Amino acid sequence: MNKAKLVLTALLAGGFYMAEAQQTAKPEDTEIYTPVPPKVTPGKLEYKGAPSDAIVLFDGKNLDAWKSVDTDGPALWTVGDGIITVKKGTGNIETKQKFNNYQLHIEWRVPANITGTGQARGNSGVFLASIGKGDAGYELQVLDNYDNKTYTNGMAGSIYKQFVPLANPSLKPGEWQAYDVIWTAPVFNEDGTVKSPARVTVLFNGVLVENNVSLLGPTQYIGKPSYSVKHGASPIKLQAHGDKSEPVSYRNIWVREVGN
Repeated sequence: MNKAKLVLTALLAGGFYMAEAQQTAKPEDTEIYTPVPPKVTPGKLEYKGAPSDAIVLFDGKNLDAWKSVDTDGPALWTVGDGIITVKKGTGNIETKQKFNNYQLHIEWRVPANITGTGQARGNSGVFLASIGKGDAGYELQVLDNYDNKTYTNGMAGSIYKQFVPLANPSLKPGEWQAYDVIWTAPVFNEDGTVKSPARVTVLFNGVLVENNVSLLGPTQYIGKPSYSVKHGASPIKLQAHGDKSEPVSYRNIWVREVGN
């Protein structure tokens, strides 16, 4: 067998091995359970308005700043009493406007009478950059973790399946909680390779849970994250997790562009 045939055989074997590995991978392969972040009791959350230079994404009145991810048409979640609530069967929603680097404030609440366990308990997510249909993007997890055990890189305050939160300042179901996020978008070279990765800092109910972490790539439910899609400015997306979870509500959403 000549050298060219040897190389071709090796490449084919490698490709077959990778395809086989992807087929046998399971969600559990990337779940982390220990150590468990320490429980922290946060200070009282006070409802505050947006800064003067902020772009208000939800003012309690309508979803004009949002659209359906699936259809590109109007966002169909429920609006009432100054809040947005996930409406099952309508899919994810995302902002019409795209962003690079920003400061984001968003408040969320799981129902007081919530049921279920683990990931099926108030499951939603804030995708800090939406880069396609469905759940494509970089997810900051939303979940009830006041007294609800799950894998630690899938709990509230985690960068889903990547970074475990430094603490667990979750409040009881039915209480409003807040994320304050500093997002630095990834930068790509012309050939699609990563020039600088995405970075994120997250305060959860005023407690630092992600400290300027460098992301390994967009969120992956199965397998390890990697930067396989070159992209620029992106929408912010909110997740409707489907029938697996109780409806989550959001309010007081604003963003400030930083250094774009």
